[in-house]
Amino acid sequence: MKLKLFSLISLISINIFSQSINDKIKTFETNLNHWDKSKTKKTSLKDRMAFYNVNAVSIAVIKDYKIEWAKAYGFADVSEKRVATPQTLFQAGSISKTINSLGVLKLVQEGKLGLDDDINNYLKTWKFPYDEVSKGKKITLANLLSHTAGLSVHGFAGYEKGTALPKTIQTLDGLKPSNSGAVRSVFEPGLKFEYSGGGTTITQLILENTTGEKYEDYMLKNVLNPLRMSNSSFDQPPSKNKENLLATGYNYDKEVKGKYNIYPEKAAAGLWTNPTDLAKYVIETQLSLAGKSNKVLSKEMSKKRIENNFGTFSNDYSGAKYFHHDGGTNGFVCFYMGSVEDGNGIVVMTNGNSGKLMGEIVTSIAGLYEFKNYPLESSKESITLTMRKELSKSVDKGIELYKKLKKTNPNDYNFSDEGELNVLGYEYLNNQRINDAIKIFTLNINEFPNSANVYDSRGEAYFNKKQYALSKKDYQKVLELEPANPNAKDMLLKIEKETSK
Repeated sequence: MKLKLFSLISLISINIFSQSINDKIKTFETNLNHWDKSKTKKTSLKDRMAFYNVNAVSIAVIKDYKIEWAKAYGFADVSEKRVATPQTLFQAGSISKTINSLGVLKLVQEGKLGLDDDINNYLKTWKFPYDEVSKGKKITLANLLSHTAGLSVHGFAGYEKGTALPKTIQTLDGLKPSNSGAVRSVFEPGLKFEYSGGGTTITQLILENTTGEKYEDYMLKNVLNPLRMSNSSFDQPPSKNKENLLATGYNYDKEVKGKYNIYPEKAAAGLWTNPTDLAKYVIETQLSLAGKSNKVLSKEMSKKRIENNFGTFSNDYSGAKYFHHDGGTNGFVCFYMGSVEDGNGIVVMTNGNSGKLMGEIVTSIAGLYEFKNYPLESSKESITLTMRKELSKSVDKGIELYKKLKKTNPNDYNFSDEGELNVLGYEYLNNQRINDAIKIFTLNINEFPNSANVYDSRGEAYFNKKQYALSKKDYQKVLELEPANPNAKDMLLKIEKETSK
């Protein structure tokens, strides 16, 4: 009798627990801004995905050091009508740097690498070409992992499927078929933070030179497998047996040519994964910091990793500490976050290019699960996304709507961020719609006349149109606002060469 009663109580407890999770999921799905009391209208996840033109969202929620739930929404591939599932794989972009840091630090932990040694001590097939810019200071592995090496090449554009891919050394030297510049010093190491995917690519070569293994093979054996990230891989291009799991990338409503790009810069941007696998990494980090697991790194090394931002970044919200990283490739955007102390977190991956939707999702989950001290800040609606329907008719119509809404609803839309219009302008510029780009950049200049960046953007558009006099005028304005701006100086020299031919 007692056994039956115990079983009944257990069954009731499980049902209540399950119902509680389902209630939270329902709230998240039907009222994404449930936490924001300033909003009177409910907004569903489906509505926000449509607003931001994101076809698939995949999420894993972590509570008490466990994945509480994982769910996917929308289409992994629209034309194929292939629905996204929790197993669907996305490009992780710069989150690759996070997982890469585990592989590198494992070698440090084993005494095969030194964090504070000159990187050329470990580079065998290529040496970093120091020059006077580094002022005699040597770059260390710690510099590379924390983006304090003072190196160029922020990120990578990727390559269309079927095109020639560069070897790692060609990428580092900026040699064809590489589509990025050479990785070189832009200021002395250790001076300040300067994000560099180029620096991370050097760690890829160091790892291969040290182990004698292919990067993707070492990472699979020593990092992904121990973490049980069984669906993840650094293979570039991805292996054939995973093709049916791969999401297709989209830039708003446009499918990426070839469905996704290839990234031979594996350590910086080559990881294919899903939120469930990434959540396993987050949980292992949390357990390792607590001294409860050491599948890859010891407690001491995990602590050093978080404290020094080796492959990750940290936030302190009134004493509550979190580690995180975001990532973006052509047609994909993603993010993870984990608390340092209480085992909570979230992973979000999308096959779109809207960081704003990702931010709304993270804030919604943080509010729902009461992440300690996480800032829940009400945000204004994106003005450029609101303009899109009118922009599809003509840029002039879109600009008319912008001006109308600024006059009638100034507090409802994000008119304070110059980046909104700037990104829109570059979207037109990259699609060879130069006149439309110039109109958007001009609107941005009128809105933010004291920003050097907006003049720089229009100057680039005029240069592409070969209107050198107008381009020169804009770059001169950039130097008026920012006398040391290096890009403006370089562009003025280019304009001088073009006009003297």
